[in-house]
Amino acid sequence: MEFRKLGRSGLTISEIAYGNWLTHGSQVEEDAALACVRTALDSGITTFDTADVYAQTRAESVLGRALKDERREGLEIFTKVYFPTGPGPNDRGLGRKHIMESIDNSLRRLQTEYVDLYQAHRYDPTVPLEETMEAFADVVHSGKAHYIGISEWTADQIRGAHALARELRIPLVSSQPQYSMLWRVIEDEIVPTCEELGLGQIVWSPIAQGVLTGKYAPGAPLPAGSRATDEKGGADMVGRFLRDDVLERVQQLRPLADQAGLTLAQLAVAWVLQNPNVSAAIIGASRPEQVTENVKAAGVKLEADLMQAIDTLLDPVAERGTAKH
Repeated sequence: MEFRKLGRSGLTISEIAYGNWLTHGSQVEEDAALACVRTALDSGITTFDTADVYAQTRAESVLGRALKDERREGLEIFTKVYFPTGPGPNDRGLGRKHIMESIDNSLRRLQTEYVDLYQAHRYDPTVPLEETMEAFADVVHSGKAHYIGISEWTADQIRGAHALARELRIPLVSSQPQYSMLWRVIEDEIVPTCEELGLGQIVWSPIAQGVLTGKYAPGAPLPAGSRATDEKGGADMVGRFLRDDVLERVQQLRPLADQAGLTLAQLAVAWVLQNPNVSAAIIGASRPEQVTENVKAAGVKLEADLMQAIDTLLDPVAERGTAKH
């Protein structure tokens, strides 16, 4: 495993982070989930990312049970707040009440006294940013989180939060966006802004919901049991990539992966890690073998001509421009 600083902060994290968005507490039985976490630990992963909303809060509980006997100082545990976790009007968003209650609930489920990074899962236009950031400051100053991050915010929103974080003397250190060979919308504005302000990217879906593994073939039926067939989670997201023009070009990546001595999945994870503003790539898994495979992308350096060949091949189908939230 290789390690990187999270932005310009003092926090060192594994450049492959383990995330349990869809696959823990819902789609995968707990025994399999625990086996995946054990494999991640055995592979040298120290950074684990979750959120209170994943699997209706069950994902945090599964991760807490999986990590409870590990040395806490040797782990970096990240979670998030924003999406609804209950039926009430204050069981969502980035108001002070929800943030202060949510951090306590997350810590209870994760069986830890603090998280290393507490992230705003989306921007909340219904709450003054000052209220949100002051609540995050109280979370940090109370010792319940060491650092603050955001996920899927625009460049202007990040600038506003960063300015308030400096006033409040709390470390806003990270952005968690979607990023892959096929989804490159952060490159124009988010990455330059974060480089300027000292935030690192913790990117999710580097394999584009599995599309970059090559398992979805153009014109072929969807593989049974794949994310694309799961209407409860994932099918809508993966659907945007399931066009024949995209899938045909993904298949054409195979010789390039072979050239690098990598599987398609390893190539996809290694590709996002070539971006110097990326501090970590989050991988998920439903089977331990997937962790074992994807973690081999750590430390891989892709040659400039290979990067150019990937750009040339995928440029016609890659999503760019400004992210819309």
